[in-house]
Amino acid sequence: MECISVFDMLKIGVGPSSSHTLGPWRAAELWIKELKTTNRFGKIKNISVDLFGSLSLTGKGHATDYAIMLGLSGADPETVPTENIDKTITSIKNTGTLFFNNEKSLSFNPEKDIVFNKSFLPFHSNGITFSATIDGDNIQSTFYSIGGGFVIKEESDNSKKNFEIKCSFPYPIEKGTELLKFCKNLNLPISQVVLENEKSIRSESDIDSELKRIWDTMLECMYLGCHTEGELPGGLNVKRRAYAMHKNLQGKSPYSNPVEWIYAIRDTEVKFRQILKWVSCFALAVNEVNASLGRVVTAPTNGSAGVIPSVLMYYLVIENHDGNFEDIKRFLLVAGEIGSIFKKGATISAAMGGCQAEIGVSSAMAAGALCELLGGTPDQVLVAAEIAMEHHLGLTCDPIGGLVQIPCIERNAMGAIKAINAAELALDTDPKNVKVPLDKVVNTMWETAKDMHTKYKETSEGGLAVGVNLTDC
Repeated sequence: MECISVFDMLKIGVGPSSSHTLGPWRAAELWIKELKTTNRFGKIKNISVDLFGSLSLTGKGHATDYAIMLGLSGADPETVPTENIDKTITSIKNTGTLFFNNEKSLSFNPEKDIVFNKSFLPFHSNGITFSATIDGDNIQSTFYSIGGGFVIKEESDNSKKNFEIKCSFPYPIEKGTELLKFCKNLNLPISQVVLENEKSIRSESDIDSELKRIWDTMLECMYLGCHTEGELPGGLNVKRRAYAMHKNLQGKSPYSNPVEWIYAIRDTEVKFRQILKWVSCFALAVNEVNASLGRVVTAPTNGSAGVIPSVLMYYLVIENHDGNFEDIKRFLLVAGEIGSIFKKGATISAAMGGCQAEIGVSSAMAAGALCELLGGTPDQVLVAAEIAMEHHLGLTCDPIGGLVQIPCIERNAMGAIKAINAAELALDTDPKNVKVPLDKVVNTMWETAKDMHTKYKETSEGGLAVGVNLTDC
């Protein structure tokens, strides 16, 4: 059984897309690792890259070419100073030189050496082939970015070579029914079962440290988005909205950092309209940062990165003013596990399943996690996840101009609100009366994904992407 850690589902990286930016970035790193392992890195004379399918069709808007150049240059998406990205790209373009893995200079012209092919490779819609010349011979290696920053290869025997963590959890889970069985047999909540699995590959102190780093990144992202005004890059002239929303909502309590900000928000007026606006503001803030090549957490993707932090923030500033790291830990553990069930049984790639695979899955993750924090049983947690996904089924991915902006940013706000509503509905539901279990909705989502026309799968060839003219923007 495939072993997926919560840290596979929640990755720190640079926006705007986990499949089109983080995935190709990681693929470039993996290619370099391949070259070094086979002692070919030092012999490389020149390199080129071919993009296929969705990576080609929306690659420009998703900064796929930027990600490739940064990955080939040896930059790490978790640590690279995001303010230096444009400088690095401009240098490569102006000089025609790429400092390969920060070790050797190679001639590189992005306009010629990164080829956007509109054709699709049969294995997956997000294909990327790296080519190099060694002693007059051309070598190639093909990778597939399958969503959420996951990268795999197709081997000669048609098997998948997955570069993510491989392990054997003590409580292997592929379906919701298996998760509930472990919860019942062990008499543990979902978060604790997930924690026991994580402890089989990491110490609890390492788990806590990494979860804190993930939450800190989420919080800093919300904070930055709420305090940055202006327009988003890319040519659509989309005006940032989180800044003005935050300014109108924020009270008079002073603060000077993200942690103090939480306490300041707790002192503001709380009515239904304010709650809606705060949650939407948090979600918009994250995805405005994401659209600006800022640092976010894939949850489970970059395009849906705003749902989980905004719902968790809702819990901390609205539902429980005594909320602490243990609550954050439980929330992220549950969210990660629900996300992994969808990845194993369906997909988290919009290029494979439309936006239901991104916003739908993130909403289900957030709904289930919130439900546990609000006192829901394991059965109710899965009911919450099911409700959230049920009402995202069939959601298409149709980004205007190939940018992760319209309608992507607003969809995060809607997914967050649906998640909160789903959690509340689940808390008032007797699981014995539920007609649609989580596993059924996972299967249905996958069948819907397979039936969905390709033009609605992150190609910008259908839906709003063609229904709205760029001149209208």
